[in-house]
Order: sequence, then structure tokens, then C-alpha cells
Amino acid sequence: MAEQEPKKEKNEREQTLMDHLIELRDRLLRMVLAILIVFVALFAFSEDIFTIAAKPLLALMPEGTSMIATGVTSPFLVPFKLVLLLSVLLTIPYLLHQMWAFIAPGLYRHEKRMATPLLISSVILFYCGIAFAYFVIFPILFGFFIGIAPEGVAVMTDIGQYLDFIIAIFLAFGIAFEVPVATFLVIAAGVTTVDKLADKRPYIIIGAFFIGMLLTPPDVISQSLLAIPIWLLFELGLIASRLFLKKKVKEEVIMENDEFTLVEEKSADFAGDIPPDDHDEEGNSLSEDEMEKLFDEAEAEEEENNQDDDVEDSSSTDESDKKS
Repeated sequence: MAEQEPKKEKNEREQTLMDHLIELRDRLLRMVLAILIVFVALFAFSEDIFTIAAKPLLALMPEGTSMIATGVTSPFLVPFKLVLLLSVLLTIPYLLHQMWAFIAPGLYRHEKRMATPLLISSVILFYCGIAFAYFVIFPILFGFFIGIAPEGVAVMTDIGQYLDFIIAIFLAFGIAFEVPVATFLVIAAGVTTVDKLADKRPYIIIGAFFIGMLLTPPDVISQSLLAIPIWLLFELGLIASRLFLKKKVKEEVIMENDEFTLVEEKSADFAGDIPPDDHDEEGNSLSEDEMEKLFDEAEAEEEENNQDDDVEDSSSTDESDKKS
């Protein structure tokens, strides 16, 4: 019987693991299916989508020039790749929802309360980074590159190289716009504090301009267009962290006050049920003679109880002797 119980527990653990794996498989299939549905819906407009993606460059190219395809399969594969990536980008909220639905049951309530706004803000900030790159950075970037082309050189960009370039820029700016979330997580995890990060503000600003130098043309205006938003996003992360910590401290104070009040109420109830030694049950004070009388009665009652216990022990001993 004892051997069957461990086997039963082992089977239950294996069954639970299988249930989790089945759920994970189902959610992955839903994610893939969602991407395929969006892909099929968008593929008919693949040429228009690529035209929109290439618009920042096409608008700045000299007259009589155009983009080219140097590969045999590029006219098909490049729009195909772009539509597939766009499908993943558009389904990010649903993909995160499926991942969250799988992970959430294993989290505590306070972890769920923290994770939900973080996920939503992460998606919004990522989209904002992509939009900022498309509408602000691309016109400046492509205008600079086309403007420095040597005289007599026709700018005809390969569509495959162009797609790889804009994807890299989109990812860079999308990740760069996650600065508030990263700042909040570092502070919430206790790695550092708001004041310490605020003291390092000059280094953050220098780092933002360094990133701007790497991702934008080498002029102050272009670098500032990226560095200033990163710095402002860092400040936004500090503000969110301060608000979170204030709310957390307030909740802890309320919980401590509630616990203290509960202990006081229990202590008051306990004190009300048991009167002090020098008072009777009604709370009236006792004289010395009355207290001595109570002690004598208590001792007499205790001796009587001890005698009764001795009688019971002796009777049980006699019965056992008779049986033997």
C-alpha cells in the first residue's frame, strides 16, 4: 500500500505535466494560426505594403531613379518577407495574450497586477518606436545618405538590402523606446533606487547621444531627435517608479495598521474575558482577605483533583492485577 502511494503521486505529476504541455501546444498553434490568418489577408496587398515601406526613400530619390532587385527571387521573396514580419508585428498583442494566459495561473496576485500594465505599455512603446523611426528618422536618414552621394553616382537601392536595413532600424528604435519599462523593472526588482538612477542622469544623457550617433547621421539635429526622446523616456520611467513605490509604501502602511488594529482588538477581547488577579468576574477590586480565601479554595480544589487522580490510578492498577 505504501508503495502504491508514491506511484500514484508520480502519475499525478506526470499527468499535470502532460496537461501543461498540451495547453502550451494548443496556445502555440493558436499563435501560428493567428499569424497565418493575418498573413493571408495581407499578402494580396504585398506590393502596396512594400510601396508604403519604401515611401520615405522613394520620396527623396532623384527623378529617373528607382529601386532595383538584384536577385532572381527578390521581387517575390522581399514582399513575402515584409508581409510575414508585418503579420507578426500586428499580432503581437494576441501573441502576448496567449503567452500571458499560459503563465498567469502560476503567478501571485501582486505579480499579475504589475505584469499586466507592463505588457500593455511595452507593446504601445514598441509601436511608438517604430512609428517614430518611420515618420521622423527615415526622412532625415535617407535624405542624408542620398545627399552625400558623389556626383555622377545614381542612387538605386536594392529592395532586399533596403528591407533588411529598415527592419534593423525598426527593431533598434522599438527596443530603445522600452527604456521606461526597463527603468521601472530595475527599480522594482531592487537592483537600484530612483535616487541612484537620478544621480546617473548625466551618463544616461551621454549614452542617449551615443546611441543617436550610431543610428543617425553625424549631425547634432539628427542625434538630438533620437537622444532627447530616449532621455525623456528615461525620465518617464523614473516618474512611474516613484509613483509605484509611493503606492507600495502606502499599501504596506495600511496593511500594518490593519494588522495592528486586529491585534489590539484581539488583545482587548482577551483582556475583557479574563479579569485581573485582584478583581472578581464583575471587575470589582478584592480585599486581601478575599484574595487569600480565593487562593485557599483554589489549592483545596487542586488537592481534591489530585486525590481523585490517585484513586483512578490505583483502581486501574488493581483491575490489571486481577486480569493477570
